[in-house]
Amino acid sequence: MILINLLPHREEKRKRRKTAFFVGLGVAAVVGLLIVGIWYSVLEQLASAQRARNDFLSAEIHKLEAQITDIATLKAEIESLKARQKAVEDLQTDRNIPVYLLNELVRQTPEGVYLTSIKQTDQIVLLTGVAQTNEHVSNFLRNVQNSSPWLERPELVEIKVATVPAGAREPSRRLFDFSMRLSLKRPQGSAPAPSAPASSVPRS
Repeated sequence: MILINLLPHREEKRKRRKTAFFVGLGVAAVVGLLIVGIWYSVLEQLASAQRARNDFLSAEIHKLEAQITDIATLKAEIESLKARQKAVEDLQTDRNIPVYLLNELVRQTPEGVYLTSIKQTDQIVLLTGVAQTNEHVSNFLRNVQNSSPWLERPELVEIKVATVPAGAREPSRRLFDFSMRLSLKRPQGSAPAPSAPASSVPRS
C-alpha cells in the first residue's frame, strides 16, 4: 500500500529551519553577552587594582615629598650652621693675624735684614727696611715665597743704596733701603702656633 503525505512538508521544514536559526541566534546572543560581561568584569577588576596601586603610589609620593622637604630644610640649616662656624673661625683667625704676622716676619727675615716699618691694609702688608746687601733682600723674598704658611706673593717695590755716615769709631757703610709688598693668607688646616724667635734672627 502506498502512503501519500498530503501535508505541506516543505512549509514545516522551512518553519523548523527558521525556528532553529532563531534559537541559534538567541544562543549566540546569550553567549556573546556572557563573554562581554565576563570581559567587562575582568577589566573592572584590573582597573580597580590599578587604581588601588595608583592611590598607594600617590600616598608614598606625598610621604617622600614631605621627607624631601624636611631634608632640604635640614640641609639649609646645616649650611647656615657651617657658614656661622666659618665666620666665627675667620673672626678668631683675624683676631690672631697680627700675632702670626709678626711671628712669621721674625721667622722669615734673614740675617742682615732689618725691618723699619710694617703697614697692613686688609690682606696687603707693606714692609720697609734696610739690608746689608742685595742678596739678603733676595733671600727674604725667597723665604716668604717658599716656606711661609701665612705670607704669599712677595713683591719688591723699591730698593736703593743708602750710605750711613761714618761715626766716631766706625767708617761709613753702604746699605740698601728697600720696600716690599706681600699678601696675607690663611693656611690650610689649623693655624700654626707662634714659635719663639731664634736668637740668631735679627729683630724687625
